[in-house]
Amino acid sequence: MNFEHISVLLKETVDGLDIKPDGIYVDGTLGGGGHSEEILKRLTTGKLIGIDQDENALKAASERLSEYGDKFVPVRDNFSNILEVLKKLEIHKIDGMMMDLGVSSHQLDEADRGFSYRFDAPLDMRMDQRSDLDAYKVVNTYSEDDLNRIFKLYGEENWARRIAKFICEQREEKPIETTLELVDLIYRAIPAGARKEGGHPAKRTFQAIRIEVNGELEIIKQTIEDITSVLNKGGRISIITFHSLEDRLVKQTYKELATGCICPPELPVCMCNNKPKLKVITRKPILPSQKELEMNARSKSAKLRVAKRI
Repeated sequence: MNFEHISVLLKETVDGLDIKPDGIYVDGTLGGGGHSEEILKRLTTGKLIGIDQDENALKAASERLSEYGDKFVPVRDNFSNILEVLKKLEIHKIDGMMMDLGVSSHQLDEADRGFSYRFDAPLDMRMDQRSDLDAYKVVNTYSEDDLNRIFKLYGEENWARRIAKFICEQREEKPIETTLELVDLIYRAIPAGARKEGGHPAKRTFQAIRIEVNGELEIIKQTIEDITSVLNKGGRISIITFHSLEDRLVKQTYKELATGCICPPELPVCMCNNKPKLKVITRKPILPSQKELEMNARSKSAKLRVAKRI
């Protein structure tokens, strides 16, 4: 299986985990297995659990990492189920977990998955093929108001209402079935002057639909809280994001977990007994180097944030 993938912020992400050779680590977004391989290289008696909901990714990464034997444990699931995954494996604590959020290069390049606005394919965009909700259902059954909301919220699209309106008008004639049909609609909905700025006109809408289909944003906060609850003291979380909505969520959640007393300032003594659980290691996110940007254009919007269990 051809699974071309260049791991983004590879060294920085794994360095952020401060690997102990005998530790237990989790890669919540296994993908092509690049980050996992770098972690495995640094383990002696330790173990790495690689989680991915995409069956193709899991197969390809398992082949790539087969030389590491039982040090590598592949699991088909969503990283948001981390507590359940660890429970099944009878693991109570871990020393670190990383996540590379968003869509993988392989999913974008695999034309028939419908993630990309560059290829003609059925509207799908499911990271987990077992899921009921796909892009076709979002595009053809959501109301104009709901489409406007997700395009605005998840795509930060200035022309959200016009795009939603064009979609609803079109599907009265016939369902919108393929990615390029949708691209054509978006192209017509966005005025010519506005199409000249900010990359491909369909980029933000496709991002928004993908986030909605896979429930990407709503699981981030709870997942970070769950990871924190199973981290050993000194254990690390490394998270790579690719757009401002994800980055803001990670930053805010780290900040909340790094905060101690949350009592009103007028109280003379602390009554909440809230103790900080994390220390934020990266006050500002780590960005790709110029060299990485030249080698891998998809790293352009990547940001890495690291925190440590205290």
